[in-house]
Amino acid sequence: MNKLIVVNQPEKWNFLIDNITVISSQEYLTNPKFSQLKKARIFNLCKDYSYQSKGYYVSLLAEAREHLPIPTVKNIVDLRALKLVRIVSDEFDDVIQQSLKSIKSREFTLSIYFGQNVAQKYKELSSLFYKHFQVPFLRVKFSHNLKWTIQSIKAISESEIPQEHFETVQIFANQYFGKKRYDTPKLSNYDFDLAILVNPNDPAPPSNPKGLKKFLEIAEKLNIYTEIIDPKDLSRLSSFDALFIRQSTEVNNETYAFARKAQQEGIAIVDYPNAILKCCNKVYMAEALNNANIATPKTIIIHKDNKDEVLKIVGLPCVLKAPDSTFSFGVKKAKTEEEYDHLVTEMLKESDLIIAQEFCPSDYDWRIGIIDDEPFYACKYYMAKDHWQIYNWNAKKKNDQDGEADCLPLEEVPKIVLDMAIKSAKLIGKGLYGIDIKVVDDHPMVIEINDNPNIDFGVEDLYYGDKIYATILLALKSRLE
Repeated sequence: MNKLIVVNQPEKWNFLIDNITVISSQEYLTNPKFSQLKKARIFNLCKDYSYQSKGYYVSLLAEAREHLPIPTVKNIVDLRALKLVRIVSDEFDDVIQQSLKSIKSREFTLSIYFGQNVAQKYKELSSLFYKHFQVPFLRVKFSHNLKWTIQSIKAISESEIPQEHFETVQIFANQYFGKKRYDTPKLSNYDFDLAILVNPNDPAPPSNPKGLKKFLEIAEKLNIYTEIIDPKDLSRLSSFDALFIRQSTEVNNETYAFARKAQQEGIAIVDYPNAILKCCNKVYMAEALNNANIATPKTIIIHKDNKDEVLKIVGLPCVLKAPDSTFSFGVKKAKTEEEYDHLVTEMLKESDLIIAQEFCPSDYDWRIGIIDDEPFYACKYYMAKDHWQIYNWNAKKKNDQDGEADCLPLEEVPKIVLDMAIKSAKLIGKGLYGIDIKVVDDHPMVIEINDNPNIDFGVEDLYYGDKIYATILLALKSRLE
């Protein structure tokens, strides 16, 4: 197993570690040799893990490359949601109270280096925090009123470690990097009521009202109690046994917090937090599909150092995608070099990496619905009226915002398309996915892997009817069992 420590500036790395390579985040993200490296563990010690920063992308692309990153993207995102942090830490509240009971002040800061603290008496508490968040350098701030509570928890950089701690942290570092196993928390399982998460203000809901009504109706037949909940109901989630997300998923909206809380509490979920993280980021998708040798339009990950070379590969016109674009939001087409330069400059202000893709026009895209590695519906989605995409959010008439759709039996889908859809879904893991595939000159290409795909009454259910809803509900039921 190759071990790589990834930092922003290797020349400023202060620890001496044997048999391990220290590289820059820029090198890991852009040097092709790391994309092709097999069996690697990545210790991501970048100074910034904020969303779409280099630190964020190091862990994201490590997962796409099937490397083993610490921290994972899930760990990074968890740290940003204090509400989620408190939920997770509730289960070791007793250890917090016991560990801090002798402190006389009303505030306390715990610095955790590679799962340890310089004071031995905080060893158990430090270990618990590390096991849950898997971040090498952590700082937890507590305050005391009636009891000790967490005020903040954040990843810190090497530069924030006090000088007087360095000698001890050097010992921790050698112990840490010498390990063969890096423990992750185990999750427990529960049992039987279903919450369907719906945002009434969703601009592009994944199920229409009649579709939601169908889920309720079929669930009742299957003896599953079902309730529609909304984003304000996170505190109620613990009273359910299963969660089905029917709100547009994003890393930065409530869906991820709901999925993570459900996962931590052993609640059955469609879809898992990992699916949200991976499917919502086009950079991850491009790298994962490329590594799996699954055909796509020519695709380049753009960063500030290569933006002038991209058009030589993908040509014009080309499609530019923000990493977290969904339902065609954040997807642009550049027709000229000037338009390309302008769009890329603006998009790189929002994210260190974006996607450029060869433009492959077609009359329709295949959408293959997959649940837990099995296809269960197939549609042809036609382009919106006078537009190059399925969705045209700028259309003046609501009816012109999306194209027509045909729903077909799976037997009528070309085998090569079906096989490609199944292979693509397996990259993400068990869950509910919609795989978008174009066929150009008899060559299928994956355009998108969508978590939380549309299940609309009158569209995706048009051929198989109630079976579509039952298949998803039974998948949740099997998770419970």
